[in-house]
Amino acid sequence: MDQAHPHPPQLSWITNFIWGIADDVLRDLYVRGKYRDVILPMTVLRRLDAVLEPTKLAVLSMKTTLDEAGIANQEGALRQAAEQAFYNTSPFTLRDLRNRASQQALKADFEAYLDGFSPNVQEILDNFEFRNQISRLSKADALGTLIEKLLDPAVNLGPDPVLHGDGSVKVPGLDNHAMGTVFEELVRRFNEENNEEAGEHWTPRDAVRLMARLIFDPVADDLESGTYLLYDGACGTGGMLTVAEETLTGLAASHGKQVSTHLYGQEINAETYAIAKADMLLKGEGEGADNIVGGPEYSTLSNDAFPGHEFDFMLSNPPYGKSWKSDLERMGGKDDINDPRFVIDHAGESDYSLLTRSSDGQMLFMANLLSKMKQDSTRGSRIASVHNGSSLFTGDAGQGESNIRRWIIENDWLEAIVALPLNMFYNTGIATYVWVLTNRKPEHRRGQVQLIDATGWSKPLRKNLGKKNCELGEGDINRILAAFLTLEESEQSRVFPNEAFGYHKVTVERPLRLRVDLGEERRRQFQTVCTEADEPGVVKLITLAAGKFGAGPHTNYNDFSQQLRLLADQQGFKLTAKRLKLIQSSLAERDEDADPVVKKIHKPGKAQEDALHGLYASRHGVFEYEPDPELRDTEQIPLLEEGGVAAFVEREVWPHAADAWVDAGSLKTGYEISFTRHFYKPQPLRTLDEITADIRALEAETDGLLAEIIGTAR
Repeated sequence: MDQAHPHPPQLSWITNFIWGIADDVLRDLYVRGKYRDVILPMTVLRRLDAVLEPTKLAVLSMKTTLDEAGIANQEGALRQAAEQAFYNTSPFTLRDLRNRASQQALKADFEAYLDGFSPNVQEILDNFEFRNQISRLSKADALGTLIEKLLDPAVNLGPDPVLHGDGSVKVPGLDNHAMGTVFEELVRRFNEENNEEAGEHWTPRDAVRLMARLIFDPVADDLESGTYLLYDGACGTGGMLTVAEETLTGLAASHGKQVSTHLYGQEINAETYAIAKADMLLKGEGEGADNIVGGPEYSTLSNDAFPGHEFDFMLSNPPYGKSWKSDLERMGGKDDINDPRFVIDHAGESDYSLLTRSSDGQMLFMANLLSKMKQDSTRGSRIASVHNGSSLFTGDAGQGESNIRRWIIENDWLEAIVALPLNMFYNTGIATYVWVLTNRKPEHRRGQVQLIDATGWSKPLRKNLGKKNCELGEGDINRILAAFLTLEESEQSRVFPNEAFGYHKVTVERPLRLRVDLGEERRRQFQTVCTEADEPGVVKLITLAAGKFGAGPHTNYNDFSQQLRLLADQQGFKLTAKRLKLIQSSLAERDEDADPVVKKIHKPGKAQEDALHGLYASRHGVFEYEPDPELRDTEQIPLLEEGGVAAFVEREVWPHAADAWVDAGSLKTGYEISFTRHFYKPQPLRTLDEITADIRALEAETDGLLAEIIGTAR
C-alpha cells in the first residue's frame, strides 16, 4: 500500500477520532442516540469540502461566467469545472468559516455555504434534515467547535496527502474507498448504538457476505469481463450493495476478469437514504449516486423508481410485518391495482394476484425483485432475499403469499432456502431465511429445491449487540456454501422436487339431511314466524299439508317438498323459493337418519355420473345433493399424492363419510414450505432409570420436608 494512503489501523484511528468528536462536542447537547444526526452529515460535508477545494476557484469563475451569460441550466458546466459529480458555488470553504467573530455571522455564512451545494448534495442534506440542527448547534456555540475539530491537522479527510516542507508525507490522504470505509464504520457504530431500531434498515455484514456469496459463487467460473448491474429494492444505508460490489469485483479478479458495477437502490426512510447516497458520493461514484433513489415519497411498492429495468444481481432485506396499507390505497385499492409486478399472467389466469395481506408486504418486495430479472440474457439474474418465517407458510391456497410461492416454484426459480441461526439480527431474535433464486437454473438443479438448516452454524459474539448474540464466521459461511454448491443431502441439507411443496386444497361436502315436523306445537311456532313475515298463505298451506300428509315427522324432505308443491298448485298458491326456504328453516331440522335433500336433477345426457364431485345417477337422470354447511370441511392434498385427489378421498374420506363429495369448483393450488417438518429432531425419551432416580430424589426431598414440619409442630 502506498504510504500516501492510510493502512487499516489508520482508518480505525480516523473513525475513532470522528467518533470522539461526538462525545467531546455533543454530550450535553444531544442524547447519545441523536449524535448521528450531526456527525454523519458533518463528516459528509468535510469530505466533500476537501475534495472540492482544489477546483474551488474554477467553479466560482465558471459560475460568474454562466450568470453573466444568462445561462439557466448550469449543472453540467459546474460539474465539469469542479471535476466531480457535485460542486459548491458559495464563496466559502469550511476553512473560511472557522474564524468567524460571532455565532450569528458563522450561522449565516454556514447556511450560505450549505445553499451553494449542487442539487444532489442538497437532497442528501434535506433527507438528513441537517438544517434543523443548525440553530441548536449555533445557540450552544458548538457549530464552530465542530468545524474546528473536523479541520484538525492530525486527521485528513481529503483525498490528497498533507506534506512536510520537504515534500514527504505528513498525513496520508483518504482515497474514495478508504473514505467510504470510514463512513460505513461510523454508520455501523451508530446503528449498533441504536440497536433497537437498527434491524429496520441495517443487515449484519456476516449475513450480507453470505447472501453475496450465494448469488456470486455458483457463477464464478462463468463471469466475464464487463459491466454488471446490482439492485436492492429496500437498500437502507446501501451496505448490502457495497458488500455485493466488493464480493463481485474480488471474485472476478481471482478468476482473471475485470468487471465494473452500477449500483441501483431504493429506500423510503429519509435518513438512511441520505446515508446511502452520501456513501456513493464519498466513494467517488457521483454518477452512480443518481441511481440511489429515495425519501418518504419513494415507497418501492407504490412508486417503483426503476420500472422496466432489469438487473444481473439483486439482494434485499425487506421490512417484516410492516403494513403496506397506505401503499395499497395509493395504488387504487385491492380491486383496482394493475401494477404488472403484482398482478400477472400465470397458471392460465391473466389476473393472477400476488397481493398479500395489507399487514405484511415483505413478499411483495420479493415479487418486485423477480419482476426485474433479465429475460434475454444467457446468465439471467440471481437473487438473494432474506425474510422471516411467515414467508414460508403464511397465506392460504389462492391468497397472495401462497400465490407468490406457487409462481416462483412452478417457474422453477427457487434454488434454495437457508435457515439462519437465531438472534442473527440486531432488533429481533426471530427465525430468518435467505431465499436464493434465479431464472437460469443449472441443469443439475432443475425441478428441485434445496433446504439448508444452518441454524447451528455460528459463533457467539464476545458482547451482545441488542438481540444479536452470534455471527457467521468465515468457516460457517464456507460450510453453508459447500452444502449449497455440492447439493448433497445431509442432516443439514435436504433436496426436494418442486412439487413436494405444493398441495390442492378442496372443499369436502356432505349432504343436508332434513326431517320435517308438522306436529301441532311446531305448527303453532311456525304460525308466529309467518305472521311476523306477513305470510298467512304459507300457514294455511302447511295446515292443509298436515291434514293430507300426516302431522308426524317426515324424513324424506324431497318427497315432502314435491308433494307440497303439488298441493300449492292445487290451491292456486305460488310456492316461491323464498317461501320454501321459510318452511325449511322453521319446520325442518337436521336428522342424520333422514334422506339427503336433492338440490338439482340434470336431464339425461346433460351430466355424467361422478361420485367424487357429487353427481349421482338415477333413472330420472343425474342428481346433486344440497350440501350441509355445518358438515363442510376442507382437505389439503399433496401434489405428489399418488392417484391425486380421487385416491386421497377414497382412502381418507369415504371410509369415514361415504356420502361425501368434493366441490369441483373449490380446487385451489397452494404452496408452503416447512423447515420444521423436514428437519425436526425428536428429543430422545428419558430412560426408566432416569425417571426412577428423579422420583426417588423427590420422595427423599418430600420426606425431609415432612419430618421438618412434624418436628416443628412438636
